[in-house]
Amino acid sequence: MKNALIIGVSGQDGAYLSKLLLSKKYQVWGTSRDVQKMDLSNLSKLNILSQIKLLSLSCQKKSNFIQVLETSSPDEIYYLAGLSSVGLSFEKPKESIESIVIGTLNLLEASKTVNKNIKIYFAGSSECFGDTGKFKATESTPFNPKSPYAVAKASSYWLVNNYRESYNIKACTGLLFNHESPLRPERFVTQKIISAAKRIASGSDEILELGNLDISRDWGWAPEYVHAIWLMLQQDKFEDYIISTGETNSLKEFVNEAFLFFNLDWKDHVKINDKYIRPSDIVYNSGNSNKAKINLGWSAKNKMREVIKMMIKNEF
Repeated sequence: MKNALIIGVSGQDGAYLSKLLLSKKYQVWGTSRDVQKMDLSNLSKLNILSQIKLLSLSCQKKSNFIQVLETSSPDEIYYLAGLSSVGLSFEKPKESIESIVIGTLNLLEASKTVNKNIKIYFAGSSECFGDTGKFKATESTPFNPKSPYAVAKASSYWLVNNYRESYNIKACTGLLFNHESPLRPERFVTQKIISAAKRIASGSDEILELGNLDISRDWGWAPEYVHAIWLMLQQDKFEDYIISTGETNSLKEFVNEAFLFFNLDWKDHVKINDKYIRPSDIVYNSGNSNKAKINLGWSAKNKMREVIKMMIKNEF
């Protein structure tokens, strides 16, 4: 039985990855800053909470990482922790940088100390590329981060690369484009839209307030993306991969599809509010995951319209 340590187990990706690893007969360990106070609802929704061994971990302390690694003896580590909201990172830039960059550095240092043979996955982000200008980003596309969150992810990407090259750490980064599911909290715009459309279809007279509807994103299905994450650590050579659908749609199209599901015209229920417009934002963001298709045998099966339907139907 392999041991897997998921740092940030209670989030969307951590929960789906836990379910996948359990199906493959792993012993799964999961961490949070404070196990006694962590929100375990995602693990409960997937009916796997009782199968996860939970540990507390402060990502700001290398000593805590060493203790957790010695306790769990992982074969694989998945680093998914840190502030996960792009919008919130503008309000909390210090927390965003520290929770992602310092945590990544401490993990790499702890692994170098405890066991350099542990396989490590770092959750990068498509946000590192910034605006791809109507082109699909590849693994060689230069980074152009547009938010504190993206700056943190880009910095950590280079840390992972440096430790892989300098110390032979078995680590890689997944540059995942937007991926959604019913486990998304409402602070994410996709879930905010889906939840409001459901309530309005049930009789609510509320008005949904959103920011810039002209931004375009590459939206995929989270359970598929965590499978790609797992595949990255099953390779003999550790490389970085873009994970995306290759299809880009505007936020306006996302809103339209969500309301159309309920035979509603979104224009009757949506209002633009400038307070939801970020200081700087990516207009167009799209990814080319051909490398993942060739090396990992992975490609996205579900794209935006299928994702919206599954989110509305609560298909976990």
